[in-house]
Amino acid sequence: MTNSTAPDWIAVDWGTTHLRAWAMRGPDPTAQASSDDGMARLDRAGFEPALLRLVTPWLGDAPVTAMLCGMAGSRQGWVEAPYAQVPTKPADLTPVPAPVQDPRLRVFVLPGLKQVSPPDVMRGEETQIAGFLTQNPNWDGVICLPGTHTKWAHVSAGEVVSFQTFLTGELFALLGQASVLRHSLDGDGWDDAAFAEAVGDTLTRPERLAALLFAIRASDLLQGTPAATARARLSGQLIGAELAAARPYWLGQQIAVIGNATTARPYLDALSAQGVPVSAADADTMVLSGLSHAHAELEASS
Repeated sequence: MTNSTAPDWIAVDWGTTHLRAWAMRGPDPTAQASSDDGMARLDRAGFEPALLRLVTPWLGDAPVTAMLCGMAGSRQGWVEAPYAQVPTKPADLTPVPAPVQDPRLRVFVLPGLKQVSPPDVMRGEETQIAGFLTQNPNWDGVICLPGTHTKWAHVSAGEVVSFQTFLTGELFALLGQASVLRHSLDGDGWDDAAFAEAVGDTLTRPERLAALLFAIRASDLLQGTPAATARARLSGQLIGAELAAARPYWLGQQIAVIGNATTARPYLDALSAQGVPVSAADADTMVLSGLSHAHAELEASS
């Protein structure tokens, strides 16, 4: 039986901890599904079943192409899609076909990017960058992609020229969950003033980061600092230290921050406070734009 609601194709963003898929009509999503079947939970044989658990309701008799980005192309993924070395145009990356058992699917995986010196890699963010450049042709500057591992990418003439990754998001999670600071962060809320002050402290003197981090705990013990203030200080101190290290990227450049509202807002606030011209772009919109471009290029070459 033919499924009259079957999509033209399927867009997939496969992360370490989560899997997200969209049913697509041309460049427009018509349905979305997600699960916790990230790469870290799967062996190589588990990728196709994990995808089918999400997209089977969208499938008919005719084969449908699924275009994937992210960790499905890692060494531990569905199929290894070798990194492309910068400088390179992320919109020109060639997807790698993945082996499938179900005849209703054709699967292609986009490669990530690598930088040999200093060594660095990305998977998934290159597709967001490609989507941003598709929507903003002739844009030159620096793109910041906040997340567990925040990326700063220098873009010129449609190429990612260089990039740098910071462990800021993972450090925030580890310190908040596994260090002595966890006792001071238990609660809700946010303190904008404390965040701004903390960014300024470590942006000005990043060498004081370790001491300032412990001061969060000491302030709680001695002054009963609210958890909202402690959490904002921790975030601000880590982002301030990141901005100090990334200064060669953002100083004197136009900046675009690609992220969701939660991850992007602290970076937008921190950069704006330094007088940096910065614009925001939604991560989901950019990844769908990048996957749509890759799918259209694949169809044109078939």
